[in-house]
Amino acid sequence: MSPSTPDAARDAAGLVPAGAHVLGEPGAAVTIVEFGDLECPYCRDAAPVLRDAVASSGGQVRLVFRHFPLFAVHPHALTAALAAEAAAQAGAFWAMHDALFAHQDDLTDAGLARVAASLGVDGLDGAAVVGQAAQRFGDVVERDYADAVAAGVEGTPTVFVDGARLTGRITRASVRAAVDAARARQRG
Repeated sequence: MSPSTPDAARDAAGLVPAGAHVLGEPGAAVTIVEFGDLECPYCRDAAPVLRDAVASSGGQVRLVFRHFPLFAVHPHALTAALAAEAAAQAGAFWAMHDALFAHQDDLTDAGLARVAASLGVDGLDGAAVVGQAAQRFGDVVERDYADAVAAGVEGTPTVFVDGARLTGRITRASVRAAVDAARARQRG
């Protein structure tokens, strides 16, 4: 049985779990899923390109961020992912996401705590995003990582547009072309 809506089709592919971090209209026609690492400079560079795809779509594109911390090469990637998940509990995932990319040069526990405190979000302080307090979000990061491996992800950023893997550099032109191709597939 095939899913009856584009959202169901994308979600059934296993790329968009319940409770995913969505930027843009939840029911947008096209879904971009990024498996990213908050310590990765290439993910930092891709972030404004992906945000622009959402902002310029007139509500037709949504972005889902999923964690794929490359802890073997980025020693703070896992703790940054946990901190972002802790921030999500206070409704500040995307603010923390952006702030961590902006402060990628200091993702130590002290740096993560400073970034969280600087956001000025009620219920989010430095202690909430590091150490034992953040460990409770390990299952979410582990789920994202396992889903990434199952989808063939090996590095970051890895981007899927409506389930189709985007290859090459993440540029405005490449993302726009992938979104246009997804819309064409939807029209049949």
